[in-house]
Amino acid sequence: YLDDRFRLARPHGAMEAGLSDKEIKELEIRARIEEKLVESGEKEKLTDLLRKRLIESGWRDKLKKHCQDIIKNKGTERITIEDLVKEIMPQGKATIPEKVKEEILEKLQQFVMKAE
Repeated sequence: YLDDRFRLARPHGAMEAGLSDKEIKELEIRARIEEKLVESGEKEKLTDLLRKRLIESGWRDKLKKHCQDIIKNKGTERITIEDLVKEIMPQGKATIPEKVKEEILEKLQQFVMKAE
């Protein structure tokens, strides 16, 4: 998502995308942070921590069960992976435990403070 919007935010695409200067600046900052996260290996560490916390909290099992229920109700012949992802994405995002979000956000903030 970020990559698509950032690509549009580059000088020639910014006007066509209808992005404000503030939005462009925000996307550029996010892209720089993302780049530093990848270069430092911190993104992989945070991804692993997130995965671990979601498993520990039971979030992954609940979402898996939700997927199974959808497939059972609709039938494997009448649903695609894309449809399934579209259907579970909102619930998946909405049910991430606050404690997990806070921990990951805190780690991100610490990383940004060190990088400055």
